[in-house]
Parts: sequence; C-alpha cells; structure tokens
Amino acid sequence: MRAAVTRDGELVVGEVDDPTPGSGHVLVRSLAAGICGSDLHALGDFAHFTGLMDSVGVPSLDPTADCVFGHEFCAEIIEHGPDTARTLTVGTRVCSVPIIVGATGVEQIGYSNKYPGALAEHMALQEMLLLPVPDSVPTSLAALTEPLAVGEHAVGLAGLRQGQPCLVVGCGPVGLAVIAALKGRGHGPVLAADFSPTRRRLAEAFGADEVIDPGAESPHDRWAAFGVAKTVMERAGASILGGEVTDPVIFEAVGVPGMLQSLIADVPPHSRIVVVGVCMHSDTIEPFMAVAKEIEFRFSFGYSPVEFAATLERLGTGVPGADLLVTSTVDLDGAAGAFETLRTPGEHGKILVNP
Repeated sequence: MRAAVTRDGELVVGEVDDPTPGSGHVLVRSLAAGICGSDLHALGDFAHFTGLMDSVGVPSLDPTADCVFGHEFCAEIIEHGPDTARTLTVGTRVCSVPIIVGATGVEQIGYSNKYPGALAEHMALQEMLLLPVPDSVPTSLAALTEPLAVGEHAVGLAGLRQGQPCLVVGCGPVGLAVIAALKGRGHGPVLAADFSPTRRRLAEAFGADEVIDPGAESPHDRWAAFGVAKTVMERAGASILGGEVTDPVIFEAVGVPGMLQSLIADVPPHSRIVVVGVCMHSDTIEPFMAVAKEIEFRFSFGYSPVEFAATLERLGTGVPGADLLVTSTVDLDGAAGAFETLRTPGEHGKILVNP
C-alpha cells in the first residue's frame, strides 16, 4: 500500500506492506490524518525522539527502519480480524485511542515499526478501543478527536475552581484544545495569548474571553483586573488585611526551551502552571523565583480512553471553532510539504492528510 513513510530522516511517499489484522484487530481505511507537533519533532531528529520515548518506557522504535506516522485520525472499517466481536459493521467510520496490542506487547499506532499510522492507506486497530463517529460529525472534525482530547486531559488535571482566571499561552492546536475544554466545562475568564493573528482569531472562535498579542502587551498585565496580586508583597498584604485572594492557572502550550523560565519570571505568586506543550530539549529554570512565588507546576500528557470518548461526544454536540481549526488539506503526495509548512505554522491551525 502507499504511505508517507520516514526513510533516512525524510518523509517520502512509497510502498509499505499492508497491515495484517491479528487477534482482536480490525483493518481500516484511513480517511483523514492530522499532523501533530510530536511528528514534526520526530522527523527532525528521529534518534533523539526514540531515545526520549525509550527513557519513559515506551516501546523503542528503530529510527533507521520505516515508520508511518499518524496517530490523529478518522478511519473506516473494511475487514474484521480473528477473535473479534464484530460489533461495528464494515463501512462504519471510527476513531480510536492510538494503541494496539500485538505479539510484541502494547504499541503506539503511528510510532511503531510494525503498525503503520494513518499516513497510509490502511491501518490495523484494536477493536475494543474503536468508537463509532456520529453521523453529525464530518470526517475532518472526527480526526480532531485525538488532539482535542489532549486539552480535555490538561483541564481535568488543572484542578480548577469555578471563576478561577486562566491564561493559555500559545494558540496552536494544543492551546486551542485547552480553550475548547475550558469553555466546554464552563470555566472562565479565559485569556489567550499568541503572536500569530491567525491563531488569535482561532482562539476567539474557540471562545476565549480575551485574546492578547504578546508582541503588543504582556498578558500578565491583565491579572489585576481579575483580583490577582501581581507580586509576592501585594499578595502578602492582601492576606494580612483579610482581602480576597485569587490565584490564576496558566496553561503552557508552546513547548520550546525558555518558556518555563519566562513564565516563572512573569506569572503572579501562587500561580499554577499546567505544562501541555511538549519540549523535547533540555531546559533551565531559576528555582529561587519559583520557590519565592510558591509556583506549582503540573505536567500533562495524553488523555485517558474516557476523556477521548468524551471529546468525540462533545464534537457530536458541537465544539465552537472546531470547524475552523483545519486550515489546509493535502493528499499523501502533499504530506512532506505539509510537514515543512508546519515548521513555521503561524498561519495554520491543523493540516489534514487524506490518504
């Protein structure tokens, strides 16, 4: 079958073996696949990426062997493998948590030398993880289930109280997913900051209450309007005098070196920082500033099957702005160009590949 496959550090379109569904698997036709920031990191330095994966116990990949990316997808069932219940019929559109159990154990769809991801014509998926896509959800929106679920998990992890002010730093797909989850759960006020005008417009469409261009003003200058003490001494004074103190939650959705220290320096005391952006390089912070401000960090990764299913259900009832997130669509032959475009993604939300 045809696939966009990693070979010698490049993404090329070529022929790979058709997947054979094993016990408990179904064979599906890939309808739409999203390109994730992790895919961009992996292609840029696959050996570094696979080393990081191995360091946390994810089955290691051979960076010199073929790998077909694509863990954000919507697909169509075309064949049931052995030992399957066949609850969902051939022709059913499905989404799935990108995990499969095979002879070698648990592997990730899209980050496996054995199980190709959705940048291919066909995939094998785990039947027990399949979720039928509601008729009301277009294929392009269904393919957003996985990235939007990342925001659902991050917001659940944040431990927010109603009325607690939030700032989302970075309005790419991850930041927009956080905004969608915050507004879907009724949280606010939600501030969002991004240098890109396109992404600021998307943040507005997703429901952010205030959208800020950090090139024109610091989003941290807005905290006083929400009753947040900007300095350690201001907060101490408010506590001594019995005033009401509000602590903000900041979602870091950029994932580049320097962001954590930048936030430590700028956020108010007693801020909670939820790190959703995945930085894959070493970074440095100044602990004194974080200690003096009593800043709390929470690091968020992925989602649970329950959160994934809840996200698809929310797409069925409508997620404001989601229909605008896909800013371009290409076929397999255009996949390599899409990867290159997303290395400087200022004018894009999500690019989908239709194999």
